[in-house]
Amino acid sequence: MDCLFCRMVAGDVPATVVHETDRTLAFRDINPQAPTHVLVIPKDHHATVGALAADDPDLLAAVVRAAADVAVQEGLATADGVEPGYRVVTNTGPAAGQTVHHVHLHVLGGRSLTWPPG
Repeated sequence: MDCLFCRMVAGDVPATVVHETDRTLAFRDINPQAPTHVLVIPKDHHATVGALAADDPDLLAAVVRAAADVAVQEGLATADGVEPGYRVVTNTGPAAGQTVHHVHLHVLGGRSLTWPPG
């Protein structure tokens, strides 16, 4: 298993897990770009968000639901998903900055986030 995130799911690589379902795992980023920076992944391997959408749209929905749950849990959103606010980002491919080729959503918040991001 070459995939870092697959090894995390298997328990072979430690992670600071903040949320878990039967199909998703969420853990703190080791190089946070905001006061709150959590990665949300599907437990099944899919290289990109496009591949996940094509292969298993229900799992993509579960990953997005998990990201919303993390935002509420971390105090970035209320139960209705609004205040104070957060950003969900996914990078696809090397030109976009994807360094681990297992789809993951970045949940970012805890400070004012500027736009455009980079």
